[in-house]
Order: sequence, then C-alpha cells, then structure tokens
Amino acid sequence: MQDFGKVAVLLGGKSGEREVSLKSGTAVLAALQRQGVDAHAFDPATRPLHDLESFDLAMISLHGRFGEDGAMQGALELLGIPYTGSGVMASAIGMDKWRTKMMWSAAGVSTPAFEVVTADSDFDAIEKKLGLPLFVKPANEGSSIGISKVKQAGELKAAYELAAKSDPLVIAEQFVGGGEYTVGILGNQALPIVRIVPKNEFYDFEAKYLRDDTEYRCPSGLSAEKEALIQQEALLAFNTVGCQGWGRVDFLMDEAGNHYFLEINTSPGMTDHSLVPMAAKAAGISFDELVVKILRLAHVG
Repeated sequence: MQDFGKVAVLLGGKSGEREVSLKSGTAVLAALQRQGVDAHAFDPATRPLHDLESFDLAMISLHGRFGEDGAMQGALELLGIPYTGSGVMASAIGMDKWRTKMMWSAAGVSTPAFEVVTADSDFDAIEKKLGLPLFVKPANEGSSIGISKVKQAGELKAAYELAAKSDPLVIAEQFVGGGEYTVGILGNQALPIVRIVPKNEFYDFEAKYLRDDTEYRCPSGLSAEKEALIQQEALLAFNTVGCQGWGRVDFLMDEAGNHYFLEINTSPGMTDHSLVPMAAKAAGISFDELVVKILRLAHVG
C-alpha cells in the first residue's frame, strides 16, 4: 500500500488534446491503483475545481491548454495541493514554443532557426530566409495540432492561416531532416533516447496516436558518447525553462549529425504509444514504477 493520501488524477480537460489526455489519465489511474494508491479520476471539464480541496495530491495527466500551460498549476498552488510536473512559470513557457526557443537561444541551447509569422508578414521573404521545406506551427498547441510542412514556394500563407486557427502566435521553423528523437526526463535523470521513425511525412497527430506503423528505436542508434552529450544538453534545456519533476525534450538531427532541440513537453503522454514510458522501460523502470516515481516528485511552489 502506497500512502500518498487521496490522489486526484487530472485527465480530460478542455484542450484540443482531450481525448489523448483521457487515454493517458486512464492508464496512470490504473497503474496507481495497482500500486495500492487511493487514486481517483478528476476531469476538470466536468467538475468544479474547488472539489479538489478533498484531495491530498494531484497527478496531472492533462495535455495542452488549461492543463499543461500553467493555468491548472496556478489553481493547485492557490489551493495548496501538491502536484506533479513543472510549476506555473515553466509550464507556461514550455507550452509556448516561441518563448521556449528564445530562452534556449539566449542560453546557448541549439534550436532550429525560426521566424514569427503574422498576417502582415512577407511570406516570400520568410520562405527564402528559412529555406524550403519548412514547418509552420501554432506556438501554443501540442500533439502536432495545426502543424504543416511547406514544400513549395508560395504555400506559407495557407500554412500560416491553418496554424492561426489554433493560436494567434504562429512560427515558421527551419527544416532539419536527419531524424527525430526525444529525451525523457525523470527528476534529475535523462532517460535513454528514443528515435522516432514515422512512416508518413513527419511525426504528426496521426503518427503519434492513430497509426501502428510508427517505429520507435530504443536504443536510439546513436553512439554512447553522442547519446550522453545530448542527454546532458537535454537536462540543460529542461532546466533553462525552469522545469521540474518530469518531462520530455524533443530534438532533431541533421544529415551531418548536429542536433537541434525542438520543443519541451511538461506533461507528456502516458498512453500505450507514449515515449517516456518506453524510455523508462529501457532504463529498467516499469510503467507502474514510473507513475509512482513521478507522484513522489509532487510539490507546491
């Protein structure tokens, strides 16, 4: 029996990632209950937040806005309820790809070149500056929602308009085509790197959650020296944003073997397709052990 008191597993929520969050939260809830934790599902889209006052801890399995962006973290701070993952500031910055990249650039963390895109932007000039292909994405969405790959000159405007439906802040980002990878973070430990090999054009929503042919490689295929270097830099990227507890840092490699950190996830997925459980398993940590370790890192402030 694990004595954490009464634990709320926050799942669902109001973001565009609600369905993914329900899957994550259901898996986490089952794992905690298997470990003897007095855990209960709590969907903030259907229950008032003041109901949380009857709980001792909150396990955040929410993704996207109102769960991963500092809003829920702030509510839990006000209620004085310890919660898992990063605090208010780091959650808000981590959700914002543009501000994350600005902080990384200032700290010397490598990240692909980028430009903010607005309705008044010179689209042709941005295409020329960043080169083609390039990616266009909403700054404050997860799970690849609203992302598109611009392959032909003149397509940036339409890609911007699609992304702007999800968020008024839109960024265009240089294409880096040598491979997609991720580093899970647990406490002060970087987990084994996972290489992601999607069978469609890039690791989009469909590849993440709907397809069964996306390939995950752990071991990643990188040399031990390269993996250790990137793990160390991933911790720097994580700490630069002020993150704590656990999370995931995604990066790309170019054909020359240079790596570029892409974005940070402060409340990563915990589904059967998810990457942090996969990396933890490679480190000898079972899914049930992982959720308890995350819960032990709960904090206020």
